[in-house]
Amino acid sequence: MERISRLKTFIDKYPADLFSRHALAMELIKLEQHAEAIVVMNDLLNVDEKHVGTYYHLGKLLEKMDDPEQAVAVYEKGIAIARKINAGNDLRELTGALAHLKDELDT
Repeated sequence: MERISRLKTFIDKYPADLFSRHALAMELIKLEQHAEAIVVMNDLLNVDEKHVGTYYHLGKLLEKMDDPEQAVAVYEKGIAIARKINAGNDLRELTGALAHLKDELDT
């Protein structure tokens, strides 16, 4: 909890620091505070929709929370952004996650 408190304080002081927002979301996931992690990731994407790695982690979290339809939507949005900004590695990762999820949904 100490780390989360420090990250929140840092984000309050430097709200444009996306790395700290991402780190906060990952810490919240570790503590299984999934609803709060989703809020943090959505806030991060509202600040910068081009933070494409967040779409992957948000999609995975939504899968874990048994919300595959929302996960598909998140992956698809991330894929569109990754294509737009030519983020090849992120594009491959998101495309793979989406294909895997769709395969699972078809079985």
